[in-house]
Amino acid sequence: MLTKDVILELRNKNNLSQEQLAEKVFVTRQAVSRWENGETVPNTETLKLLSDLFDVSINTLLGSTRKLICQCCGMPLEDSNISKEPDGSFNESYCKWCYTDGKFIYSDMEQLIDFCVGHMSNENFTPEQVREYMTGFLPTLEHWKK
Repeated sequence: MLTKDVILELRNKNNLSQEQLAEKVFVTRQAVSRWENGETVPNTETLKLLSDLFDVSINTLLGSTRKLICQCCGMPLEDSNISKEPDGSFNESYCKWCYTDGKFIYSDMEQLIDFCVGHMSNENFTPEQVREYMTGFLPTLEHWKK
């Protein structure tokens, strides 16, 4: 979905006129019209305001241009599981289970691997296979490269 379609859909879903949306994000009605016609895209600061207003990530506003994964555990990220900072803004690098209220949940990689072994193993993926997979995969993520 394109940015213009996302903004139009969110505006309509929230029963806002172009003028009402413009007032909430401190732009003109014409600017909103240009976004919805695909002539322009909101600037970074306005994208942050729209993200807060509609409670969606900037990635979603831009039409999910990137496939996001948690840089701690590797889980695919969607608006429903993206972590938030203490101020309520999205942190598009982590899931809400690895990073919450400005803090990381797992103090070390082994703690996360133990959690994953307990939750990912099943008849097709043994605990040993989960441990081996996560031991190889986690070090490739930004959080564990430090």
